[in-house]
Amino acid sequence: MTSDKTVTVEIALIGMGTVGTAVARVLLQEPHRMDRRSGSTLHLKRIVVNDIGKARNVEVPAGLITDRIDDVLEDPDITLAIQLIGGLSPAKELMMALLDAGKDIVTANKALLADEGMELFSHARQRGRTIAFEGAVAGGIPIVNAMLQGLAANEITQFSAILNGTSNFILTEMAVCEQEYAAVLKRAQDEGYAEADPALDINGTDAAQKLGILSQLAFGIKWNSEVIFRQGIESIELTDLQFADEFGYTVKSLAVARRSASSSGGPSQVLELYVAPTLVPHNNPLARVSGAYNAVRVEGDLVGDTLYYGQGAGAKPTASAVLADVIETVTGRAGVTFPQLLCTEYGENILLLNPEQSRSRFYFRFMVEDRPGVLGDIAGVLGEHDISIASVIQPEFCGPSRNQAVPLVIMTHIVRTGDVMEALKRIDQLAVIHEPSRSMRVM
Repeated sequence: MTSDKTVTVEIALIGMGTVGTAVARVLLQEPHRMDRRSGSTLHLKRIVVNDIGKARNVEVPAGLITDRIDDVLEDPDITLAIQLIGGLSPAKELMMALLDAGKDIVTANKALLADEGMELFSHARQRGRTIAFEGAVAGGIPIVNAMLQGLAANEITQFSAILNGTSNFILTEMAVCEQEYAAVLKRAQDEGYAEADPALDINGTDAAQKLGILSQLAFGIKWNSEVIFRQGIESIELTDLQFADEFGYTVKSLAVARRSASSSGGPSQVLELYVAPTLVPHNNPLARVSGAYNAVRVEGDLVGDTLYYGQGAGAKPTASAVLADVIETVTGRAGVTFPQLLCTEYGENILLLNPEQSRSRFYFRFMVEDRPGVLGDIAGVLGEHDISIASVIQPEFCGPSRNQAVPLVIMTHIVRTGDVMEALKRIDQLAVIHEPSRSMRVM
C-alpha cells in the first residue's frame, strides 16, 4: 500500500547572485515542476544575502530574505542548503557549519571544491550528509553525473575539455571576425561573456579548477588545482590562429588529463594535467565547439570515446545543474552515490607528471630578420635540444613588417616540453629574433 501524502522538504538558498536568482525563480514560480520530479513538496524557506535592501530580479515573498546565516543553521526544519557563495573563505567555513548543523548541500563553488573538496567530502561523510556539485563544472553539461554514474564501470584513461566559455568565445571571435585579442576581449566584456577583471578566465585558472574536480572524480587524486600546469590565451595573436588554420588546426584552450603507465620505478601510473592553448585538428569534434559553449571528451577502457557538449556558463545552464542536484538529493539518489564518491585509495599509486617531462608536438612562431641564414640559426638551436622539425612556413609577403621582422612558423615532431622551454630561451636571445617567441601544443 502506498501513501498519497508527500514529504515537505525545507530549503535554504545562500547567495542570490545571477545563478541564485535563476534558482530562486524556479523554486518560487514553478514549484510544481520540482515537486513532480522530486516526489516531494519543495519549500524555499530562507534566502540568505549580504544586502537585504538590494533590488532583486525576482519577486520574493515578504520575510523570506535574511542576512543572518544563523536563521538557517539554527532551524532544524531546513535540511537542504543551496550554497552559491563563491571563493574559498568564508565559503569553506560556512559549508562546514552547514554540515555540522545537519544540512545536505548543493553547491556550484568550483574553486572551493577544487582545492578543499577532499576535506569537505570527508567531513560530510562523517556527518552522514551529502554534497552535490554538478553546477561547479561545465555549467549545464551533466558531466559530473556522467563520471559518477554513466561511466562508473570504466577506468577513465584520458579526457580533453573546453571548460571556460570566455576563452572559447574570445578565440572563436578572433578567428571568425579576424580581430585581435584586445578588441574581442572588450566586446566579450560589453556583451557579458567576460568579467570586468577576466584574469581567472583567460589565464587558465578557472579551467584548472574544473579540471582538478574532474580529475579527482576520474582518478581519485588528492592534489589541488594549484599543481596543474596552466597557460593562458593572453599572448595569442590573430596571426597564430591563421597560421594554425593553414596547417589544418583550430586553436582551443584545452584542459587535459591523460593517464599512462610509468616508465620508471615507483608509482605504477603517471597522470598528466594541464590547461593550455592547443592546436586541435579541424576534424576533431572539439575544434567545432564555438562561442561560449563547453565540451568534454572522455575516453574509458570499456565505452571508448564519448563527448558531452552544451552551454558551459550563464544563469540558466548553471541553475539547471544546481536544481538537478536538488532533485538528486531530495529523492535520495545523492545519498546512495555520495558515500562512494572520491574513494582515493586507488589514486595513491598515481604520480603527477612533471610538466617538463610531458611530450607533445609543438607550434612555434618567431618574428625574425628577413635575411638568409635565419632558419639555420634557429634550426641549429632546436637540434641541440633534440627538437625535430616537421614543417615550416615563412610567407613571401605578409603585409607591413613589424620592426623589419617577418614571421617564421615551425611545427615539430613529438618532443619533451622541458627541451622546448630551454630551446626557446636560447632562441629568444639570438640577435635575429625581434620579439619573444610564441609556442602552443599540438593535440
